[in-house]
Amino acid sequence: MNKIYILFLIVGISFSIDCNSQISYVKGYYINNSNQKIDCLIKNIDWESNPVEFDYKFTQQTEKKTLTIESVKEFGIYNVSKYMRFDVNIDRSSNRQDLLSNDKNPIFKTEKLFLKVLIEGEASLFIYKDESLTRYFYQTNHLDLNQLIFKEYKTLENKIGTNNQFRRQLYNNLKCSDISMNDLKHIDYNKKSLLNIFTKYYSCKNSGFVNFEEKVKSDLFNLNIRPGLNSSSLFINNDVSSRRTDYGNKLAFRIGLEFEFIMKFNKNKWAVIIEPTYQYFTAEDKAITNLSNTNVDYKSLELPIGVRHYLFLNNNSKIFINGSFIYDIVLNSKVRNLDASSSVNLAMGLGYNYNQKYSIEFRYHTNRDILKDYVAWNSDFKTISLIFGYTIF
Repeated sequence: MNKIYILFLIVGISFSIDCNSQISYVKGYYINNSNQKIDCLIKNIDWESNPVEFDYKFTQQTEKKTLTIESVKEFGIYNVSKYMRFDVNIDRSSNRQDLLSNDKNPIFKTEKLFLKVLIEGEASLFIYKDESLTRYFYQTNHLDLNQLIFKEYKTLENKIGTNNQFRRQLYNNLKCSDISMNDLKHIDYNKKSLLNIFTKYYSCKNSGFVNFEEKVKSDLFNLNIRPGLNSSSLFINNDVSSRRTDYGNKLAFRIGLEFEFIMKFNKNKWAVIIEPTYQYFTAEDKAITNLSNTNVDYKSLELPIGVRHYLFLNNNSKIFINGSFIYDIVLNSKVRNLDASSSVNLAMGLGYNYNQKYSIEFRYHTNRDILKDYVAWNSDFKTISLIFGYTIF
C-alpha cells in the first residue's frame, strides 16, 4: 500500500509544480471593437472551456494585461486556435438523465460567447464547451450562425428520446452530390463526426478552407529506444541460519523500448508509459570463494507501467517526471542455489528531453525482493539508473 501512496505523491508533486510554473506567451492577435487587428503575445492555457477573457503582452518583458469578451471581437494564437465573438442562441438543456426535460425542443437563450473555430470557409464549424456542456454551431455564406441541434429528453413512456435535428440542418445547408441523407442519418453529435462531414463537403465542392484541428500537431504516440546503466546492489539474509551476504554494488547495462502514449489534454503534458526493459545482475560472495553456490546470476525483463508529466521550458526543451509500477519477469535466474522470483516495486524518474528526440533520465527504484518464494530468506535488491533515450518515431 505504501508503494501506491508514493506513486500518488509523485503525481501530486508533478501537478503542483505544473500549476505554479509559468505558461508561455505565444504569438497571437486580437481584433477590437473598432475592427483593428493587433499582434501580441497571448497566454496559451489551452482552454478546456471556452474563455470569456485572456491575458496578453506586447513583449515577453512587459507587464501582462487582460482583455474581456466585451472589448474583443476575435482573438487567436497563430497556427493553434481561433476564437470569435457572437451573440448566439444557445440551448443549455442538461443531458443528465435525472435532469432531462419532457420537451424535445431546444430552449434557447441569447448569450454573448467566444466560439472556437474548428473549420473556416464558406461553411464554418464552431464549438462551445462549458464544463460538461458541449454545443456545435455552423455558419455559411448564405446563413447566419445557428446551433446544430441535438437534445436528449424524457418521453411520455419515461424513456430517453433524442432530437437529432442537426442531421437535417447539415443536409439542408451542406448541399453537395457526395453528401446524402443516408450519409448523415447515423453520424454522432461529436467533433470527429462533424469535422468529417465538413471536410467531405469541401472535398466535394473543391473549395478552400482552414481546418484548425489539423494545425495542431497530434503526435500522440512516441516509440523510444532506451539504453542505459544500472547501479545495483543486493543484500540477502536467512533468518533461520543467520547467514547474511552483501554482494555490494555492481554496474550493468540495461536496454529498454518505451511506448509513450500522450494524453490529449492539458497541452499534451501527461503521458502513459510502458517500457519493457532487459536488466541483469551478476555477483559472487568473495568471502566464500570455494563454494560455487554463492554466485548470483539474476536476469529479468522488467515491465514498468506508469505516468509521465512534462514541464515545458521552451519550444525545444522540457523536463519530465515519471512514476511507475514495475512488474518483474525473472528469466532463469539463481541466487546461490535458489531460484529467483521477484515482487512488484516502484520507480521514480527525473529527466530532460531535447527537441522531442533525445532524452536523459535519472531513475530511482524502490527495494525489490528477489527471493519472495522462500520464507526463511529475505533479499534487498536496489537500483538507480542513468537512461539515455532516442525517439525512433
